[in-house]
Amino acid sequence: MKREPGSRTRGMVLGKFLPPHAGHVFLVEFARRWVDELTVVVGTLSREPIPGELRFRWMRELFPWSRVVHLTDENPQDPSEHPEFWEIWRASLARLLPSLPDFVFASEAYGEKLAEVLGATFVPVDLARAAVPVSGTAIRDDPLGHWRFLPRCVRPHYAKRVCVFGPESTGKSTLARKLAEHYGTLFVPEYARAHLEQRGGRIVAADVESIARGQIASEEALVPGSSGLVFCDTDVLMTCIWSEVLFGACPAWIREEARRRRYDLTLLLDVDVPWVGDPVRYLPRERAAFFERCERELRDHDRRFVRVLGSWEERFRIAREAIDALREERPE
Repeated sequence: MKREPGSRTRGMVLGKFLPPHAGHVFLVEFARRWVDELTVVVGTLSREPIPGELRFRWMRELFPWSRVVHLTDENPQDPSEHPEFWEIWRASLARLLPSLPDFVFASEAYGEKLAEVLGATFVPVDLARAAVPVSGTAIRDDPLGHWRFLPRCVRPHYAKRVCVFGPESTGKSTLARKLAEHYGTLFVPEYARAHLEQRGGRIVAADVESIARGQIASEEALVPGSSGLVFCDTDVLMTCIWSEVLFGACPAWIREEARRRRYDLTLLLDVDVPWVGDPVRYLPRERAAFFERCERELRDHDRRFVRVLGSWEERFRIAREAIDALREERPE
């Protein structure tokens, strides 16, 4: 393909990014060092297991310095599916791109034919997966086993979240911390405790929204740095319960957030341990009723949970058994 002397070179990377992984990062980083202008095309289908819009957002976050575009045409995925396969793809790309590329970069053999169809030069990048030995299929089959290949922005999608839940003075914080140490990962502290301690334990209705935002922000900030398993010392569903117990109501957005957020397992701690008072504990005589309310809320939110009771050693054992079973599960 002839170019005018001194003209800027244009490159293209096309992929499903299902999900984006370290191999894709290498491919795009390689390509942008080869050409002056790079366009990354995120090609998605409505039937794929990860929403296309989410993958598009991930790629824009990963590569803000490149042009990232979203191709949503329901094109055939293999030449055997349609006699005009390559013409269909050329038309889609010609419509989407500001101009056809000079170079096509790919880690798959199809890149050579695609480059020919577009009148570009094919540049293969790590076809043998020697530099980055991973694939999207391998990650979808076993995300935790390939955790190191996942970019930080993708990790929350695959992280297994365990919520430690229940009434006051049942060892939630201690158990969350101990489990995180045992599994070599992070735990998300209870934001309400830090918020209230600096206020001397005083709480008013206006604190509820700050507590909810702080709990959500803490969790989302810490999950990407985890090992793929993260322990949350309570969540916004607990914020809802406390808001209604103390003030008779809860802001609607917190209730909506509690229904939206996903936890793979909840450990519901029983009240069969002694009460230990401190300035940010409020209901020493109502723990049994509070426990029953916690259980009702978990059932109402269709949360998978395990009741944790007994001595401290027994609680730790029950929790580990439930978590080990969770870790063995593979995506459907």
